[in-house]
Amino acid sequence: MEETIAGTSDVTSPVTPTGQIPPQRGESLLDTAVRYAEERHWDVFPGTWLEFEQGVQRCSCDDAACPTPGAHAARPDWATQATGSATGARRLWSKHPKASILLPTGRTFDAIDVPETAGFLALARMERMELTLGPVTCTPDRRMQFFVLPGATAKVPDLVRKLGWPPASLDLVTLGEGQYVAAPPTRFGSQGAVQWACRPTAANRWLPDADELVSPLAYACGREGRRP
Repeated sequence: MEETIAGTSDVTSPVTPTGQIPPQRGESLLDTAVRYAEERHWDVFPGTWLEFEQGVQRCSCDDAACPTPGAHAARPDWATQATGSATGARRLWSKHPKASILLPTGRTFDAIDVPETAGFLALARMERMELTLGPVTCTPDRRMQFFVLPGATAKVPDLVRKLGWPPASLDLVTLGEGQYVAAPPTRFGSQGAVQWACRPTAANRWLPDADELVSPLAYACGREGRRP
């Protein structure tokens, strides 16, 4: 069966074979979390959620100045709560149906996080290079996260140096063990929802290594960093 967890945008061609899993649009957060665990074997855990009181939206953490309302870990021990079991995911979201969907990095994947403008520039270059991409998210705070094989956190700084860039000079961050990303369709308060720039499909189940993507990503970040 073709595995597709669709978002609102996709840099790859639509996949429409018989047996395609329906898009996630309209599904509950519970069903989507279960699908991530069951179909992609990703660990998932519920984060905070959005509450509405007298027409005012707030994060369930009750911090009026929360920088990512409804889209961050709700507990300090979130790493122990994360599960790759569909049954476990169903149980967790049954308790908190409105909870955001968060994916720990450093387990089945790391993520390379870059500004949205640099990310789309890199995507165009990767297509020309005919690179095989893993899933890529686009967040409401205008960041893009490229899923790669675990271990990227340790190797990316040296890879960037070998390309001639001081790592601190680029707005390029690798998320690994002890960190997480928000998965579609998690919402960042009133800013909007996380979307797929490159959605998960059967074709990208096997993730690229960071070595394959760092060059176009570093180039794009460097180019954007030089803009006035």
